[in-house]
Amino acid sequence: MAKILITSGPTRQYLDPVRYLTNASSGRMGQALAAAAKSVGHDVIVVSGPVEVSYPEGIAIVPVISTEEMLAAAQELFPDCDGAIGVAAPCDYRPIKVQDQKITKTGEPLALHLIETPDVIASLGTDKRTDQWVVGFALETDDHRFRAIRKLEEKSCDLIVLNSPEAMNAENTSVEILDQNGDVVNAISGSKRDVAHRIIQTIDQRLVVNSSLRA
Repeated sequence: MAKILITSGPTRQYLDPVRYLTNASSGRMGQALAAAAKSVGHDVIVVSGPVEVSYPEGIAIVPVISTEEMLAAAQELFPDCDGAIGVAAPCDYRPIKVQDQKITKTGEPLALHLIETPDVIASLGTDKRTDQWVVGFALETDDHRFRAIRKLEEKSCDLIVLNSPEAMNAENTSVEILDQNGDVVNAISGSKRDVAHRIIQTIDQRLVVNSSLRA
């Protein structure tokens, strides 16, 4: 069995003390993957942004708020893990400056100056040892497979799970799992619970066994 790090949920990038940038990620897929991995005997640790779902009992949870906090926690934990699944939807941008006081309405347009946040899974993919593996998720609205394969390469992933915006904050989902050759190794539809179990099965068959042999 493997020790698996799962990043889950959204992150928040604050504009001022009360407002922030985020997205509609619910953490349901992270919850389902954690439960599926635990059910087959894996040791699971979840780094989670702010979510309303509850993760399974017996799983270590590291709560974070921002993308930077998620990256720091994941980098600290990953060296002791066999692999990582990046199902979180970290906020991709943050303001250059966070205002100390609540931004006051003036009746005029408000310009936000944003810069990119660090890429959590790309960082883990770059730093992974030869006996470690990384599975990413790609949520795309167009050129789905092309963009997913490009992300797989850029983030040094071993597999990538392609899904769509309709999956966010939904009970059901449809995904394709692509390997490093760009081939679809599994296409799955159903409840997030059922899809998560089949994703874990695919990871077990293609990555967990191989990483054990390399070790």
